[in-house]
Amino acid sequence: MSAYRTILVGTDGSDSSFRAVDRAAQLAAATGATLLLATAYTPMPERARQSAADQLGDLAYKVQGSTPADDALRAARERAVAQGATDIDQVAVEGDAVDVISRVARDRKADLVVVGNRGLNSLAGRLLGSVPANLSHRSPVDVLIVHTTDGK
Repeated sequence: MSAYRTILVGTDGSDSSFRAVDRAAQLAAATGATLLLATAYTPMPERARQSAADQLGDLAYKVQGSTPADDALRAARERAVAQGATDIDQVAVEGDAVDVISRVARDRKADLVVVGNRGLNSLAGRLLGSVPANLSHRSPVDVLIVHTTDGK
């Protein structure tokens, strides 16, 4: 089995996803792999964005475009550096998480995708499918599902 050269980890800025980032960063640091941080986002509808912008005033830029996703990636990068990863890239892509991560893995030639297990044991996850479960079926490469929640 060849070593992983590019490790893609999906993050949405949640504590659970940051635990997956930690694990992926440790693995990247140990193997010398490139760590690719990825997040999917859906822009806020114009009406909701305008309402939020009116309330935020000078801070309105924080709810526009990919800014929330970029903030999550910045925080994930800080965590990855703290875990010893040195070769780090990041990407925010508009769309559904499973679609985005699968596409980024294919386009960026990732060898491994890392995600947290959030949603696997929930009722909604069992009925509708969770990101880790759906990704395990649709990813073009190996998937490591990190235990990041207590299973509830």
